[in-house]
Amino acid sequence: MLQAPAPRVRQLGMVNWLGFWTLYVREVRRFLKVATQTIVAPVVTTLLFLAVFLLAFGGQQRHVGDIPYVEFLAPGLIMMAMAQNAFANTSSSLMIAKIQGNIVDVLMPPLSPGELTWGFALGGVTRGLLVGLVVGATMLVFVPLGFRHPAFILFHAVAASLLLSLLGVVGAIWADKFDHIAAVTNFVVTPLSFLSGTFYSIERLPPPWHGIALWNPFFYMIDGFRYGFIGHADAPIWLGVAVMLGSNVWLLGLCYALIARGYKLKA
Repeated sequence: MLQAPAPRVRQLGMVNWLGFWTLYVREVRRFLKVATQTIVAPVVTTLLFLAVFLLAFGGQQRHVGDIPYVEFLAPGLIMMAMAQNAFANTSSSLMIAKIQGNIVDVLMPPLSPGELTWGFALGGVTRGLLVGLVVGATMLVFVPLGFRHPAFILFHAVAASLLLSLLGVVGAIWADKFDHIAAVTNFVVTPLSFLSGTFYSIERLPPPWHGIALWNPFFYMIDGFRYGFIGHADAPIWLGVAVMLGSNVWLLGLCYALIARGYKLKA
């Protein structure tokens, strides 16, 4: 009778691709199961913002320089929807796991801090990009969006979604309860989003507010993304690219360090 081979240690190689892919797929399936909340709701909210600023404030007759205000506003709203949903995905996933006590299911498998960081982060990026795609497609019905520089649109969409996704990881690791993550949303993400030039051009801001706006990393993700659509930017476009890359590298390092240390994740 043939005997089954003795169990042996599985060699995973430099990267546990199967574990990483499994974590990523879990994150994607998690938000797709409630697509009405995670995909449809942001579309409705973004269209409401568009309606308020165009109808209530007479935005259809307004211009920002030579650009119709509706074409100036729309890319910023799309980006804001992408960024906020990327943040919500990672922060809620980790926060729920910590509160319910099943974070151990993620920490016990043979996944390195880097694999955990990228698994969670790319789940948030996927949700952000999907929301941006659906919101943008819906907005095309109402707004004549142009596509002047598609490469900048794609770069800033991915970079901004990654930035907010990583910020969600950091916030959820730091938070001890849902009130804490709500504080990050209310006092960090939302103010920086609304003060990023989404609804206005910072060229109209008087000093020192113009200079302060240039220190807001959210401004560069809005400005670069809008540049891809209308061909106009309020700041040097390559400075914005550098800020986005630098911010993401710093947040990646911070997430890696926190997860490797097990900060507020391991008893």
